Amino acid sequence: MSKITFLGAGSTVFAKNVLGDCMLTPALQGFELALFDIDHERLKDSENMLNNIKKTSGSTCVVKAYTDRKEALRGAKYVVNAIQVGGYDPCTITDFEIPKKYGLRQTIADTVGIGGIFRNLRTIPVMLDFAADIREVCPDAWFLNYTNPMAVLTNVMNTYGGVRTVGLCHSVQACIPHLFDHLGIDKEGVQAKIAGINHMAWLLEVTKDGVDLYPEIKKRAAEKQKEKHWDMVRYEMMLKFGHYITESSEHNAEYHPYFIKRNYPELIDRFNIPLDEYPRRCVEQIARWGKMRDDLVNDTNLTHKRSHEYASYIFEAMETDVPFKIGGNVMNTGLITNLPREACVEVPCLVDRNGVIPTYVGDLPPQCAALNRTNINTQLLTIEAAITRKREHIYHAAMLDPHTSAELSMDDIIAMCDDLIEAHGKWLPEYY
Repeated sequence: MSKITFLGAGSTVFAKNVLGDCMLTPALQGFELALFDIDHERLKDSENMLNNIKKTSGSTCVVKAYTDRKEALRGAKYVVNAIQVGGYDPCTITDFEIPKKYGLRQTIADTVGIGGIFRNLRTIPVMLDFAADIREVCPDAWFLNYTNPMAVLTNVMNTYGGVRTVGLCHSVQACIPHLFDHLGIDKEGVQAKIAGINHMAWLLEVTKDGVDLYPEIKKRAAEKQKEKHWDMVRYEMMLKFGHYITESSEHNAEYHPYFIKRNYPELIDRFNIPLDEYPRRCVEQIARWGKMRDDLVNDTNLTHKRSHEYASYIFEAMETDVPFKIGGNVMNTGLITNLPREACVEVPCLVDRNGVIPTYVGDLPPQCAALNRTNINTQLLTIEAAITRKREHIYHAAMLDPHTSAELSMDDIIAMCDDLIEAHGKWLPEYY
């Protein structure tokens, strides 16, 4: 029996989308859906939820929960990763509260920035443990990484883990619908080309019937900027740098040195930037889980409609050899020619029985590549820190981060990193 293993299966809502999708996919009938999570209560919730969907859908997939990770992985053909190491309490709280003491504010803190760096440092060792298990018990598996920080973790699994890995993010799929709906432009029949790095990929070309839509997009965006709205940072970046960015304004506010500045507090209001947005979402989600749990876990009549998550479509393409196109995070094997080869990039990929096949992009516009490189610098030095366990490389990663370096002195950055290392305690390996 072929097996799909889901690591972090206690993410019940996400497991419903990914594995519920698999249950509704004809090519995946008869697969074992292997669930693993270190939280056994949440694991049981997901098992019950999926069995409810199995009953209402008539799927022949077999749902099985495991408390032994290696056994969950043994013989897997596909592995989905959706873990979060350290959770909201204590680790996300630490990522936000200690930088605040130094006057450094954040919005999401899950990609780059000081929060992204430490999220990486506590997640990479766990991912490399996964990789060791995969090499032992399912060496030919494809690893689908949904966990942030996407670029670094996908890079590590490919470069140091020895595992065939593609990183998957919703931002490419959502880019055109969100932009066009907000600007009141019909999105039907639109052709788009998107490439860059995760959370900072660029809408390079956007046409309809051969007509370039960017002039109209920029005209409407400039009008929108006269009043407050939810996407002001991305519109400002597009109007100044020429291209729209895939990931949200609250994310991009902290990827650049232009928006969250102590000496210019009016920028926060002007660009409608939600500081501490991710902790706020976490608190709301925790509060909602009680009702959601009843709806998902205890509803024996629970049904599911196939979602837009890439995972089941990727598995289907690999099983049937019917090609499917995705925006995937892969190693830059000459795909984007003016970004470093050792970086992980986000490019269009074709999926079929041969696996995930990235497409060649060539040069990005020089200003877009330059902005990507500012974030890649921090990504690569974070990997260097995690692999060498040298504390100095944590400092280097933070000192090269655009937002952090725009706000703090080098001495304060080093002191802040030391405080974060101490506060994370058991969640980090020893750095020397």
